[in-house]
Amino acid sequence: MNDLRLVGSSVSPYTRKVRALLRFRRIPFQFVRKGGRESDDLPPAPLPLIPYVIFPDRNGELTDALGDTTPIINRLEDDYTARAVRPKDPALAVIDALLEEFGDEWLSKCMFHFRWSKALDTQTSSSYLAYAMNMTATPEQGEAFARMFAERQISRIGVVGSNETTGPLIEESWERYLDVFDRHLQNQPFLLGNRPGAGDYGCFGQMTMLVLTDPTPQAVSRRISPRAFAWTEAMEDHSGLEVDDSDWIDLDAPPETLNDLLCELGRLFVPFMLENAKAAASGDKMFECELDGSPWVQETFVYQAKCLKWLKQRYDNLGENDKARLDNVLSGTGCEVLFAG
Repeated sequence: MNDLRLVGSSVSPYTRKVRALLRFRRIPFQFVRKGGRESDDLPPAPLPLIPYVIFPDRNGELTDALGDTTPIINRLEDDYTARAVRPKDPALAVIDALLEEFGDEWLSKCMFHFRWSKALDTQTSSSYLAYAMNMTATPEQGEAFARMFAERQISRIGVVGSNETTGPLIEESWERYLDVFDRHLQNQPFLLGNRPGAGDYGCFGQMTMLVLTDPTPQAVSRRISPRAFAWTEAMEDHSGLEVDDSDWIDLDAPPETLNDLLCELGRLFVPFMLENAKAAASGDKMFECELDGSPWVQETFVYQAKCLKWLKQRYDNLGENDKARLDNVLSGTGCEVLFAG
């Protein structure tokens, strides 16, 4: 059978999320740069986004292309059983999915905000992105691409919710996250125990930029949590880590810092997701609300309403006993309102 193909870019946080996860899971794959000649003969992307994974069909031919990192992870969980990143405990798996969405949909706000609202971060990131696309570009071509790409990304900054009103909240949330992340990892090396889950990879993807490459959030990280730098570096490849099912935390006796982490999610991320979903359901293009007592305004993001629907489906699929166990852990964190009613 042909190895999977992961098509993307090493400077894409979502590509790095999936690439690191494939390494941990020891799933044979080949990494193909989007736009490179190796990608020309492969099936096209199902969405105008990277990464995407091409799975072999029943005949072993590489024909089945799938985009969007969460569905990709779910497909990998179905097709490959060893070294899973979704906990077997279905209630704990909901928390894992919640952490993954937090990384994908909130830490991405932090990354996009710092990168495209701070001049130093914009200059730093845009200067090398051209060469990730074309390693043999001339300096003049690189500079022209950097200007074009920065202008395009800055024009889109409102889509992810970064503006003069929301900027301070985003920056404060990055600092608080680093603090609770650092305290939580003093109990175990991953978010939900002694093995990485999908939630770790969701956070890791954005942290490759926030912690490793972009100067402003990196400086914040070095000040609050040098551990975050070491963790993010290590997450690139855990293929040598031996794991078993006992490595997940016991949801019925979790570390106290899990509550702190969930409280951070419940402070801004959860109410944001609910308000955004409400606006999407009403067909509103913009919405305004209060998050943690401060004003928030941004364009409605329809895709994130779909992410919330996925989370709710996971909860709804639980048996009554598992719902009660999960409710007990979420109670008082602000996350419980996701599944109320």
